[in-house]
Amino acid sequence: MMKEIFKEAESNMKKTIEVVKKELASMRAGRATPALLDKIMVNYYGTPTPVNQLANISVPEARLLVIQPWDKSSLPEIEKAILKSDLGINPSNDGAVIRLVIPQLTQERRAELMKVIKKKAEEGKVAVRNIRRETNDLLKAMQKDGDISEDEHKRRQDEVQKLTDRLIKEIDDILSAKEQEIMKI
Repeated sequence: MMKEIFKEAESNMKKTIEVVKKELASMRAGRATPALLDKIMVNYYGTPTPVNQLANISVPEARLLVIQPWDKSSLPEIEKAILKSDLGINPSNDGAVIRLVIPQLTQERRAELMKVIKKKAEEGKVAVRNIRRETNDLLKAMQKDGDISEDEHKRRQDEVQKLTDRLIKEIDDILSAKEQEIMKI
């Protein structure tokens, strides 16, 4: 029972970290990466479909994304979806592929991005802390019901705290790497 509680808390915390990683990876940092297009949904024959399921996305240069759809008839829909997105990039369509030139970041845009990534990281930390709190509440209830001793409760609470500290540090490391990526470009 104890191991399951700890494993579930650890699993949920790690899922939170994966969400933070995906959120930050999909944010434009002046460098081309296929992850920028992860959230873009294309209306493909009436069905919202992720662009990466409709096309091959390549990065031939540091600031250029090339989207080559498997079905050429989907080009206009992909282009429309990119224009509607919050990327702020104008696609160039030559009838066979769509090219996205990632512009250099201005100092102002970098400052905005820094605020957003810090906010996303903080949301991740809050989620991890909420999982810690829920787990500690569970442990407290188990002690109250006599399922575990006070010593066991304290020991498990310390384990959960160490896990929380480790994963919050991991979020800080992810944030730091993203900050460096934004500032050095």
